[in-house]
Order: sequence, then structure tokens, then C-alpha cells
Amino acid sequence: QVQLVESGGGLVQAGGSLRLSCAASRSIVSLSVISWYRQAPGKQRELVARITSSGATNYTDSVKGRFTISRDNAKNTVYLQMNSLKPEDTAVYYCNAFSYPRSSWGQGTQVTVSS
Repeated sequence: QVQLVESGGGLVQAGGSLRLSCAASRSIVSLSVISWYRQAPGKQRELVARITSSGATNYTDSVKGRFTISRDNAKNTVYLQMNSLKPEDTAVYYCNAFSYPRSSWGQGTQVTVSS
């Protein structure tokens, strides 16, 4: 099972940018889908963005045009570039890797956007 480690979170002012990284313990080439989720206090975990092994991407409506997910297979890393951040983006961001039948989660990284 692949191990995932997120990094890059922090405190940023509204309108600022952060880039999150999700480093995998082994090659990500064979992983079907790698996703970023987030969970704000008192709310359910929600899908933010995902990227398939072929490079296809999907985003939740609230981040379209502001966030970009990408993958670097050579570095076994998936990134989430977050621009024009808003206070409502504040959450713990988690990386998930899915390759049937296994799903792996990272420990999460906190993103806090101040107004």
C-alpha cells in the first residue's frame, strides 16, 4: 500500500497562493486516481480535485479557475496549486490515492486563509 505525505500548508491572507505537495512512497504511475480532499471544522470531507493516470482532471465548482492539480511521475508527487485563496478555503487538505481495491490517505496539511 502506498504511503502519502502532504506538505505545503500554512497561513496565508485572502487572495494569496499556496502550493500543496503529496509525496508518495512509490511510483504513482500505476495509481488510477490521485485526489485532494479537504475538511473544514464541523463539515464533511469534500473532494477538491482529482487527476487520473492519463492526466485527466476534475475540480469541484468552488475551486474551478483558482486551483490546479498536476502530477510529476518522476518525483512520485502530486501538486495542488491554489491561487486567489478565500477564507472559505480554510481546511485540512488530504491527499488520496486510489488503485482498485485499495485507497490510501495522507495525514493532512492545514491551510488557513485569513480575511
